[in-house]
Amino acid sequence: MNHQSNTPADVPIVPRNREHDIASSLATDWFDNHAFKTAWFNAMSITFPVGEKFFIDSVRYFASEIEDPKLSADISGFCGQEGYHRREHDRYNKTLCNARNYDLNYLEGRIIKGTERAKSFLSPLEQLAVTVGLEHITAIMAESSLSTDNPMVDAVNGPMKELWDWHAAEEMEHKSVAFDVFRAVGGTEKMRKSALRRATFFLMWDIVIGVIHMLRKDGKLWNFRLWGQGWKFLFFKDGILRRVWPAYKAYFREGFHPWQRDTLPLLKQWQSKQQASMATQH
Repeated sequence: MNHQSNTPADVPIVPRNREHDIASSLATDWFDNHAFKTAWFNAMSITFPVGEKFFIDSVRYFASEIEDPKLSADISGFCGQEGYHRREHDRYNKTLCNARNYDLNYLEGRIIKGTERAKSFLSPLEQLAVTVGLEHITAIMAESSLSTDNPMVDAVNGPMKELWDWHAAEEMEHKSVAFDVFRAVGGTEKMRKSALRRATFFLMWDIVIGVIHMLRKDGKLWNFRLWGQGWKFLFFKDGILRRVWPAYKAYFREGFHPWQRDTLPLLKQWQSKQQASMATQH
């Protein structure tokens, strides 16, 4: 038997069909009551539906080449989880833009065009390499956001926290699926590393464009104090991007694998909170 999956046996990749009542939150600055922080996460959400379809398509393309039944099952779970993420963030984005007069056709349309352009000149294996890189970014952001030492842990509450925590936990569960497929079908270390550099640039560019659009619509684009606070939020001590920098760099080590970062305790912690919450609801 050719064992190609490296997801731990006690990490089930199970799609959870969750729906989140977030409409009232999206009409507000739901993240720490702060316009920039809220816009940053809302702009990330804008990228998800198109991105997750790209991820699913790039992994499914190689599904028939996978010999390991475990990795084949992982692929099925990955596609199911990403499918629900795509649906929930599609609802999120439409509700957000309706509530705050953002232009979803502009925001999502430019991402669709960029993705189609990339697909026109990237081979299926290169597209999978981009997926692997972006899955690394989402996994390390997820790990940071669910960590108890995250200073932002109390900045979001209620259904919004439930949505982002659910998304984060499932990103950690399936964090090595695309990676394992890439390696199984002959992806190289060089391609893997160069794809992350390229993917990081375009992801950050799309998020910044989204933030600019949202702050402009909110009448806060030229609030330099707000931008200074945003810079601190991203890059200063305990900033959300600075916190993940060591984990991001680890990807460029020869022989790197996502499960070299053991996030099983974080997943178990999230699962026990879920069980406790469900018990109180019944």
